[in-house]
Amino acid sequence: MNRHLKFLGALALTFAIAPLAGAQQNPQNPAEMRIKKEVRHELLMLPYIGVFDNLAFQVQGGTVTLIGQVVRPVDKSDAQNAVKGIEGVSQVVNNIQVLPPSQMDDGLRLRLFHAIYGFPSLQRYDLGVIKPIRIIVNSGHVTLEGVVDSEADKNTAGIRANSVSGIFSVTNNLQVVPNS
Repeated sequence: MNRHLKFLGALALTFAIAPLAGAQQNPQNPAEMRIKKEVRHELLMLPYIGVFDNLAFQVQGGTVTLIGQVVRPVDKSDAQNAVKGIEGVSQVVNNIQVLPPSQMDDGLRLRLFHAIYGFPSLQRYDLGVIKPIRIIVNSGHVTLEGVVDSEADKNTAGIRANSVSGIFSVTNNLQVVPNS
């Protein structure tokens, strides 16, 4: 159970919080910290965001910028609607990319899911609804986002993704968050 909670906590890293280019941010600003916490919560609670979607955000003052990729167009608007109601949010800039519909990409997504989450050393990441390894497929190009326990798991996920036929490229952006 503790391991499961650690992954869920580490998954929060998937929803990146980074300063906008050229922006001055005060990390001690309590209002901004509260907004970040609430935005993260709202995005995690979206019901149809899955392993093939990746959401991230940036907060500067009362402006929240949503970024990432989703498979379904409604998920882009759901994310914006969930965030705009947060107290203190004055503007939402929605830069979420809706991935183009493609039967080829849909097939790749399923094969990638089985190749990664079905591999014995990576099966432990197949926890509940929120998967720590996100599989983004855009016109045959694959990006892995999220968190893993070790560099070996990161490399294994990348190798497994590269083993799926029909893929043009794999970018492995998995972050290593050691289990301590």
